[in-house]
Amino acid sequence: MTPDDLVPIPGGEFLMGQEDGRDEERPTHRVRIAPFRLCRYQVTNAVAQVHLSVPAGRPDLPVTSVSWFDAVDFCARLSKQWGFPVRLPTEAEWEFAARGGLEQKLYPWGDEPPTTRPRYAERWHTGPEPIAQSEPNGYRLFDMCENVHEWCSDWYDPRYYETSPADNPRGPETGTRRASRGGAWRHHIKIARCAARSSIPPEFRYADYGFRVAADF
Repeated sequence: MTPDDLVPIPGGEFLMGQEDGRDEERPTHRVRIAPFRLCRYQVTNAVAQVHLSVPAGRPDLPVTSVSWFDAVDFCARLSKQWGFPVRLPTEAEWEFAARGGLEQKLYPWGDEPPTTRPRYAERWHTGPEPIAQSEPNGYRLFDMCENVHEWCSDWYDPRYYETSPADNPRGPETGTRRASRGGAWRHHIKIARCAARSSIPPEFRYADYGFRVAADF
């Protein structure tokens, strides 16, 4: 992973959430996102082992079993190496990027169910897969909504959408759980909807949790 893997995301306005989704995805609301950059790949074992004390694993698999604090520490170390601030994306940035420019579609590719994706029935039987096995979305981002859950920077509140600001929402000021996005190999349905939200306490390390990094322009 290099700075060139940070894809420019144009920013703009989109309808966040899903009105017929879960309670925490409502109400849908218009959000404006400033341009930012997001890594086209999930952070892999090969990259993480340079900056984090994680067990050695297959280099092209996404790093897993990292806490939110581990991910934030990785961003701080990578910032020093690259010479500019690197961070976790916000929930709003992540959802905007996952949609790839498609308004209110269920998935990064549209509304067709995950089971229609190539090789879906053959994948993710025992763990995550190497990154970039699926086609990228409209912003050239790989594995959005699949493979592993991805930590976001926000504290999590299931009712946050009721009071969320319209411009660049950053999540609640405090909380007990950190937000995450995307589907994961351990679930019955392996690919999540773009609007789907999840969260766990920031100190937890799960085998289906990883992350990708973002940066401002």
